[in-house]
This record gives sequence, structure tokens and C-alpha cells, in this order.
Amino acid sequence: MKNRILFFLFIGFLQLFVSCGTSKSMRHKPDLSGFNSQKPIVVKKSDSVFVSGKNSLLKNKQGLWELYAEGDPLEIGLNTGALTDSLLKKQQQIFFSKINDFIPSSFQQKLLRQFLRWYNRKLYLNVPEEYQTEIYGVSEYTSDEFNTIAPKYQRGLYLHGAHDIGHALQDLALVGCSSFAAWNEKSEDGSLILGRNFDFYVNDAFAENKIAAFINPKDGYPFMMVTWPGMVGAVSGMNQEGLTVTINASKSKIPLIAKTPISILTREILQHAKNIDEAVAIAKKRKVFVSESIMVGSANDNKAILIEVSPTKMDVYDVPNSDQLICSNHFQGKAFAADKRNKEQILNSHSEYRFERMQELLSQNPKVNPEIASKILRNKNGLKDIELGYGSEKALNQLMAHHGIIFKPKEKLVWVSANPYQLGEFVCYDLNSIFCNRKNDSVVSFQKENLNIAKDPFLETTAYRDYQKFRIENHKIDSLLENKETISPEFLHNYQSLNPDYWVVYYKAGLYFYQIKEFGQAKLNFEKALTKEITTLPEKEQIEKYLKKIKRKLQ
Repeated sequence: MKNRILFFLFIGFLQLFVSCGTSKSMRHKPDLSGFNSQKPIVVKKSDSVFVSGKNSLLKNKQGLWELYAEGDPLEIGLNTGALTDSLLKKQQQIFFSKINDFIPSSFQQKLLRQFLRWYNRKLYLNVPEEYQTEIYGVSEYTSDEFNTIAPKYQRGLYLHGAHDIGHALQDLALVGCSSFAAWNEKSEDGSLILGRNFDFYVNDAFAENKIAAFINPKDGYPFMMVTWPGMVGAVSGMNQEGLTVTINASKSKIPLIAKTPISILTREILQHAKNIDEAVAIAKKRKVFVSESIMVGSANDNKAILIEVSPTKMDVYDVPNSDQLICSNHFQGKAFAADKRNKEQILNSHSEYRFERMQELLSQNPKVNPEIASKILRNKNGLKDIELGYGSEKALNQLMAHHGIIFKPKEKLVWVSANPYQLGEFVCYDLNSIFCNRKNDSVVSFQKENLNIAKDPFLETTAYRDYQKFRIENHKIDSLLENKETISPEFLHNYQSLNPDYWVVYYKAGLYFYQIKEFGQAKLNFEKALTKEITTLPEKEQIEKYLKKIKRKLQ
């Protein structure tokens, strides 16, 4: 009883502390006095074409939404929100339903809301005013359904820090993004070419409404980025000067307060930098709260570099004697060479493996062009071309990517993958024709269809269909294991046959037999798992621990 009283006293104190520390941030709104806040009128041309003045939203035949928005920050925000209205509401429902899956308890959800308000109390001070204004415009079209989490504008700010918060607190967003660049002797025509997989996964529904956004701001350079409804930050993009940005998460320590979300920093670089020096100068102005590698490609410099940032320091990694640059999920610069977390990341994650696989594939393809870049991004095998099983995080193509993207900065060309993952058609866009030759009444797709890269033939195979079935069965076996339910031999046989090269199918069977004390069968499955390519060192060590326990039990 005493412990319960102390617990509720603590919660009461926490709520008082949070309310005192967050009241200013919860009331804050950007200064809109210099902008026209009149809401735009959207004309629905069809179920897939929407127009508001010079702004438009169109769904192309490959399933990608193409957004065009222009003007000052509030105009861009309001037009983006108005055009994507129904998509925006659906996206927030998808995202917050995922939180409900993680935290079903209403009491724990309340604690999370209080924590987020306190943790994000200084967030608005670290987001440039122009992006606060744009987020405010978009937020005017979000649902009132989630106002218990935070008011609409504050909620919009929170969501731009969600990647960083999840990354920092539980490494939820620390997934296997892979990127590479080639130029001079390594590219087919000598000009810079870049490719990247953005392996950020919430669930299948989250990636359904993928947006290729083309933004023509009043201040800064016109640019494109791949995004989703409600997101004004940049994770992959290129501006009309031929400057590109992509981000790769690295290992972070837990920060005490939210600062500048990494996607907002990369958006600022994308909109306001024309070369590498200007990109670095912008990065130096901002303080971030997670560790991240920003790959910056530049047509004006005809090369790429990495800006490696953490909450405490920053480094610029250049490769002066090379014509290629590779990035996975660890730092490479001198400033982080002795960093304990970075060393742990290299040792214990799959980052170094994917890095070496990119090296291997680039050495096999000495002259990279867009077609070759797409094949590298879609590659599902491991080092020396070994079979990893489908969905392995050691693969460059983990069959979970939100998108794959390829840039040719000198020509202002970009290819964006249609669903699923990076397997669908890579749709080509020419920024010069979009921003320089745009017709006001244009409501047709921006794509350069003759330059598109065909969908991956893997989509038509039995192996792909089996992988789709495997994903369903994989969720089922997780639920059966969690609830300690009986699993039939037929289920296990089918489950393993759907993805036979993937170590996980034997590991989970081993867990089941261990649960029901059939240690002989558990041993066989754990040993079979060890014959496959295990994703990380800790996971391999976990299997070896189970085998040691089984050995003692069988003696």
C-alpha cells in the first residue's frame, strides 16, 4: 500500500513538473503576421487528381503520389495540407495505431504523452521559423481525433522528431539504410551518380501513400524529396542546383532534450545549399539530438561527402583519393574513430556487413549507371553472393524499404521506386522540365516515362509469393510463441519451407521446442540456424547460449 501511495505521489509530481516545464511550448505558435492565412480551395478533377491554383496532387499509374507546391512557407504548408487532406488523416491514424499496438495500456499512454510534452519542450526553439510555419499550415488539415496527444501544430512538430526520439530511446528507427555514390572513373559518363535504400518501416500501410514532392519555395532552391503525408522534413531529395541529401542513422546515446530533428536539418540543406561547402556551413549551425550520417552529393563539386553529426560533435568525411563513397549505419570519419558506441555498432550490428557488400558490388560494376544502381539497391544476397534468405537485415534489399532512390545530379534526373519496397518500377523525373517548363494547367504525371527503370523480375517469381506468405506466418508464430500456444508440425514445416535460407525460421522453431521442453528438437533447430548467416553477433551469441543450456539439460 505504501509503495502504491509513493508511486501515485511520484506521478502527481511528474504531472505538475511537466505542466510547469511545458506550458510555453504547448502554447507556442509561429508568427504568421506576414503571411496570407486564407485557406486554399481544392478542385477535385478525379479520385487521383487534385488542383489548387498552381499547386497539384496526382497519383500516377505506378501508384506514386506526385505533389507540386509553391510559395512562401505558409502557402506551401496550407496547399500541401489541403491537397493531401484525406491522406494526411489516414497517415496519422496508421502511425498512432502503431503506438497503440506497442502500448495498449491507456495509463501508460498517458504517461507517454506527458513524457513527450516534457521531452519536446524546447523543440520549437530548434526548428527554423520557416519550417515551423510550414508545419503549422499542414497541421491545419490534421484530424482532431488525436488532440489528447497534443494540439495539432505541436503534434506536427512531435512527428518530425519521432524518428529521432525512437532512434535515441530504443533504436526503433535504427534500420539498415544503405547508400553509395560514384563519380569520375567509377560512373559510366564520369558525372556523379548516387543510390540509396531508405529502410524505415512502420507497417505496410504506412508506405502505401508514398509522395514524390516537388517544392518551389519563395526563398531557396526548388527541390524534390520523397516523403509521406504530413512530413515536411527531408530524408531523400535533390534540388535544382543538383545537390542531394540522404540520411543514415548511426548509434546514439539517449539525449536529455529534443533539439533539431535530423530531417529538418537535411530539409534546410536541400532548400538552401548549392554545393558541399554551403551544406557543411548549414549543418554547423544546428544542434541535433541523434547520431546520423548525411550523404551530400553535389553536381557543382561532382562528388559526394558525408556530414557525420552527433549531439556532441560533427565531422566531414571526404574521400579525396577515391571515386566512390559508401555509407551504411556507422561513422567513418576521424572524429568518431575512437567513439565507443560507433565501435559497438560496427561489431554488433549488420552495418559493416552491408558496407562490405556494397564495396563488393561496386567492384563488380566498375562503371555505374542508373540501371546498375537499381540492381545494387535491389540485391538480396550476401557477401560472395551467398543466399541470406528473404528479409535479412544483412542484405542491401531487406524487402522493407519505404523507398529506393537514384540521383543523376548534373542532369537533374531522379528515379523513385514504386511499391512494393524498391521492387516496383523506378519512375524518372527531370527537375529542369518540372520547375522550368511547368504549365500552370498541367495535371499530368511529371515522369519521363522513356527513362523509367522496369520493375524487378523477382516480383513475378514463386519465391516472392512465398516471401509474402512467410511474412504472414512469421507474425503468427510470434503470437503463438508469446502466448505459449501449441504449434503443429505442419505449421512449422510450411513456415520453414517458405523461407528456407533465413536463419530466423529455425531459431523460432528452436524457441518453440525449448518452451515445450523438447530439447532434442530445439537443439536440431538451433544448430540449423547457426549454419545460416545470422544477422548480428548478439543474436548468434543468444543461440549459442540456448545450446549450452540444452547441453546441460540433456546430460
